[in-house]
Amino acid sequence: MELSEMLNIGLMQGFAGLSLFAVLLLMGLGLAIIFGQMGVINMAHGEFMTIGAYTIFLGSTLVSKLAPDFMPYYFPLAIILAFCFAFIAGWFVEWALIRHLYKRPLDTLLATWGVSLAIQQMFRSFIGPKEVSPTLPEWLMGSWAPAPGLDIPINGLFVLALTAVVTGGVLLALNKSRWGLRVRATVSNRTMANAIGIDTKKTDRLTFAIGCGIAGVAGAAFTTIGSTGPTSGSLYIVDAFLVVTFGGAASLLGTVVSAFGIAQTQSISEFFMAGSMAKVLTLSLIVLILMMRPQGLFASKVRR
Repeated sequence: MELSEMLNIGLMQGFAGLSLFAVLLLMGLGLAIIFGQMGVINMAHGEFMTIGAYTIFLGSTLVSKLAPDFMPYYFPLAIILAFCFAFIAGWFVEWALIRHLYKRPLDTLLATWGVSLAIQQMFRSFIGPKEVSPTLPEWLMGSWAPAPGLDIPINGLFVLALTAVVTGGVLLALNKSRWGLRVRATVSNRTMANAIGIDTKKTDRLTFAIGCGIAGVAGAAFTTIGSTGPTSGSLYIVDAFLVVTFGGAASLLGTVVSAFGIAQTQSISEFFMAGSMAKVLTLSLIVLILMMRPQGLFASKVRR
């Protein structure tokens, strides 16, 4: 094999890692907001991702049957709907369950695990147990060839662009918006935030819902690289928690860096060994680094 061929294969494998990085980052962003900012262990986070993925599938099915001429344009609108549906589901779960369990991490873990099982059963009952894939618009198909022998999927480029927009929006909102100011005040000192008139309960609910909505966008991105089933989200929940823990529980920058490192390590190592062994290698490296730096790559400095 020539050097140029090996280089092209390495680049394409690295780009495959970027597609995984995009999904992990979107999952990790939502989880970083919920777990890192609120301290809630949300084991149902993967199911909110699946809500977003099924939204794309159902949107594709309805448009292909009722308005086939709209097929080239439905995908961006379906992504917005994926965020909205996951946001509404997250808002309801926080109101019905999570708000009663703050400062009880073990209880939130068990309760949200029960929620995840219930949502999975709803998917099986109302949509079906089999994996499904949406019909993607034509402009998402095919590949871009910047050099001979190097083919980069267009859907991967779109997912990266979507991830960049969402990540930038989250960072901007947390640092510049009124909601972000309330979140940072609540995380720093909840008692003082209440004293100056911030409705911390409303802030918690909105934060939880936004985190779930971002998971819905992750599900929309996931449909471009894989098929969706009732348990698709649960397959990513461990990786999402690893991303947040490895990067630093309250650091969005750490979430970005750790998602990139985990995705690239797993993707490149899969080229040289079996997928299960690549997973073991990735987890082993994370464990070793966390043993040396248990606070994560980017520990947040919060004044107590």
